[in-house]
Amino acid sequence: MAEVKTTQGNGDVVSLRHVSKRFSNGTLALQDMSLDIGKGDFVSLLGPSGCGKSTALRIIAGLGDTTEGQVHWPDGKPERGDVGFVFQEPTLMPWANVFDNVWLPRRLDGTSKSAVREEVNEALEMVGLGGFATAYPRELSGGMKMRVSIARALVTKPKILLMDEPFAALDEITRFKLNDDLLHLWEAHHWTVVFVTHSVFESVYLSNRIVVMAARPGRVTQQLSNDAPHPRGMASAPPRTMPTSAGTRRMRCMPPWMNTRPARRSQRERLTHRPGRWYRHRTSRCCELRIK
Repeated sequence: MAEVKTTQGNGDVVSLRHVSKRFSNGTLALQDMSLDIGKGDFVSLLGPSGCGKSTALRIIAGLGDTTEGQVHWPDGKPERGDVGFVFQEPTLMPWANVFDNVWLPRRLDGTSKSAVREEVNEALEMVGLGGFATAYPRELSGGMKMRVSIARALVTKPKILLMDEPFAALDEITRFKLNDDLLHLWEAHHWTVVFVTHSVFESVYLSNRIVVMAARPGRVTQQLSNDAPHPRGMASAPPRTMPTSAGTRRMRCMPPWMNTRPARRSQRERLTHRPGRWYRHRTSRCCELRIK
């Protein structure tokens, strides 16, 4: 990874210029934050809790004001539907089916259900829920609910998609699957995405730019470019088997660009960890196959 120079480019979708945010209770959430989001970028805001990642995202979305500084849109202030937002929770209407939940943004701008039916179905197909238009939230798993939330954000065909830790509450397997699906959609449609996360792995796996933030007050400490090749999806990595203990083989399912051997362990570590345990601690993206 290489450090990014923070000069403004000609292809920026939105720029934060010396933005600070102080809440009414005196908490300084952001201090002098400057950030340029280019067209087609997948940018991750990475940092600990309380560093202002979500605050910055809400300011970009127009859901909060700045105390100092400004948000600059080079192509003019976005119109309704130009900004899609995916929250930490699915925030679905429990009394409405999947179709009506995805239709909601277009319904609010006055578009009838019949006029937008094709667009809603297209959004559901993109997230793999083409056959669930008539299902209700209570009938869906957590991962499926989040897919509905993503489809709702995509139905307006936004210029920029803002995602506030959308997969944080999901189990690990579902989270990895949705990471792959989101990455494939971004690679296919070249959206501009700003993604908030606590996970270093997730930020490296998804993004082409990583903005590292520090807390109290929230500020940008470093910007990194991620030049890892595409595709990065787990499906693109052929499984590798390697012997561990007697009768057991471990299958590594990591992408080729992350398929690195861990550092050599000391004699004490080898004595306290059975063969293969190192890989279980280093990454959960492996599984064991019992050989009979």
